[in-house]
Amino acid sequence: MKKKELYEQVIRYFEKEMPIAESELNYSNPFELLVAVILSAQCTDKRVNLTTPALFRDYPTAKAMAASSHETIFTYIRSISFPNNKAKYLVDMAKLLVEEYNEVVPSTLDDLVRLPGVGRKTANVIQAVIFNKAAMAVDTHVFRVSHRIGLVSAKQTTPYATEQILMKYIPKEIVPKAHHWLILHGRYVCLARAPKCDQCGLTRWCKAYQKNPLNPKANDIKLK
Repeated sequence: MKKKELYEQVIRYFEKEMPIAESELNYSNPFELLVAVILSAQCTDKRVNLTTPALFRDYPTAKAMAASSHETIFTYIRSISFPNNKAKYLVDMAKLLVEEYNEVVPSTLDDLVRLPGVGRKTANVIQAVIFNKAAMAVDTHVFRVSHRIGLVSAKQTTPYATEQILMKYIPKEIVPKAHHWLILHGRYVCLARAPKCDQCGLTRWCKAYQKNPLNPKANDIKLK
């Protein structure tokens, strides 16, 4: 099967099975999503959602958070992975938003990655979710699912290389939704340790399953 045909089949499947695909992080405005995504690095959305209500209640704006301290913010996010680093990121990010962006979360990749705690992946999430831009954030789920299905080849061993291939074949208008398709499929079906192939409707096209149905994760590509 040619690459283009594979993408068409996978997209058709997700359009039918997952017509609504959205972020599972709880937020009510761009600033809250930015905070939540920074906190979600190497942490589950469930844990982030348990942590952010009190943080958002007491620090609802960039100005309020910028006026706080790393030590104070730490007390709100101590249950999150790497709380010391993330507390510093949040306060410094908020200060930069206040000082240079009038508290408005920027919409471009170049501006977003200037913010402390924001790398390319986080910036792409913000661009896609808030601004509906064709930006593909490649996290561990997107990386794993893309390689197992065969959307990208073993040559694409970095998030950026994977992003470039996905962007080449996925129509721009559905990239924001496709990002969530791959994340949610990886989170609930194509699990890292024990993929639920018996519950997956993509096995007929999945390269890993077709190659080794008893252990489709055997040939997983390691993320660099």
